Amino acid sequence: MPVPSNVYSHGQGPSCFDRMKMGFGIGFCVGMASGALFGGFSALRYGLRGRELINNVGKVMLQGGGTFGTFMAIGTGIRC
Repeated sequence: MPVPSNVYSHGQGPSCFDRMKMGFGIGFCVGMASGALFGGFSALRYGLRGRELINNVGKVMLQGGGTFGTFMAIGTGIRC
Protein backbone atom coordinates (compact mmCIF):
# COMPACT_ATOMS: atom_id res chain seq x y z
CA MET A 1 0.00 0.00 0.00
CA PRO A 2 1.69 3.25 -1.06
CA VAL A 3 2.23 6.05 1.43
CA PRO A 4 0.38 9.27 0.53
CA SER A 5 2.79 11.89 -0.77
CA ASN A 6 1.63 14.70 1.53
CA VAL A 7 2.40 12.88 4.80
CA TYR A 8 6.16 13.53 4.75
CA SER A 9 7.55 16.78 3.43
CA HIS A 10 10.13 16.98 0.63
CA GLY A 11 10.09 13.28 -0.17
CA GLN A 12 11.65 12.25 3.14
CA GLY A 13 10.47 9.10 4.89
CA PRO A 14 9.40 8.74 8.49
CA SER A 15 11.85 9.71 11.20
CA CYS A 16 13.60 7.14 13.33
CA PHE A 17 11.27 7.85 16.24
CA ASP A 18 8.23 7.36 13.99
CA ARG A 19 9.61 4.00 12.88
CA MET A 20 10.25 3.00 16.49
CA LYS A 21 6.66 3.92 17.41
CA MET A 22 5.36 1.84 14.52
CA GLY A 23 7.62 -1.06 15.53
CA PHE A 24 6.33 -0.86 19.08
CA GLY A 25 2.73 -0.82 17.87
CA ILE A 26 3.19 -3.84 15.63
CA GLY A 27 5.09 -5.71 18.33
CA PHE A 28 2.44 -4.83 20.89
CA CYS A 29 -0.30 -6.26 18.66
CA VAL A 30 1.65 -9.46 18.00
CA GLY A 31 2.47 -9.84 21.69
CA MET A 32 -1.17 -9.31 22.66
CA ALA A 33 -2.30 -11.99 20.20
CA SER A 34 0.27 -14.52 21.40
CA GLY A 35 -0.53 -13.64 25.01
CA ALA A 36 -4.21 -14.31 24.37
CA LEU A 37 -3.43 -17.72 22.89
CA PHE A 38 -0.83 -18.93 25.36
CA GLY A 39 -2.35 -17.23 28.39
CA GLY A 40 -5.81 -18.49 27.56
CA PHE A 41 -4.74 -22.09 27.14
CA SER A 42 -2.61 -22.08 30.29
CA ALA A 43 -5.36 -20.44 32.36
CA LEU A 44 -7.87 -23.01 31.15
CA ARG A 45 -5.40 -25.78 31.96
CA TYR A 46 -5.10 -24.45 35.52
CA GLY A 47 -8.87 -24.57 35.82
CA LEU A 48 -9.58 -20.85 36.00
CA ARG A 49 -13.08 -19.72 35.13
CA GLY A 50 -15.03 -16.48 35.00
CA ARG A 51 -13.44 -13.32 36.34
CA GLU A 52 -10.19 -15.09 37.29
CA LEU A 53 -9.80 -16.28 33.71
CA ILE A 54 -10.39 -12.82 32.24
CA ASN A 55 -8.04 -11.12 34.71
CA ASN A 56 -5.27 -13.65 34.16
CA VAL A 57 -5.52 -13.63 30.36
CA GLY A 58 -5.65 -9.82 30.30
CA LYS A 59 -2.53 -9.57 32.44
CA VAL A 60 -0.65 -12.06 30.26
CA MET A 61 -1.74 -10.18 27.12
CA LEU A 62 -0.49 -6.83 28.43
CA GLN A 63 2.79 -8.31 29.60
CA GLY A 64 3.39 -10.09 26.31
CA GLY A 65 2.43 -7.02 24.29
CA GLY A 66 4.65 -4.70 26.31
CA THR A 67 7.62 -7.04 26.20
CA PHE A 68 7.43 -7.85 22.50
CA GLY A 69 6.64 -4.25 21.61
CA THR A 70 9.67 -3.02 23.53
CA PHE A 71 11.98 -5.46 21.78
CA MET A 72 10.52 -4.58 18.39
CA ALA A 73 11.05 -0.87 19.10
CA ILE A 74 14.64 -1.50 20.15
CA GLY A 75 15.28 -3.60 17.05
CA THR A 76 13.78 -0.93 14.83
CA GLY A 77 15.89 1.73 16.54
CA ILE A 78 19.04 -0.29 15.91
CA ARG A 79 18.19 -0.49 12.22
CA CYS A 80 17.70 3.30 11.86
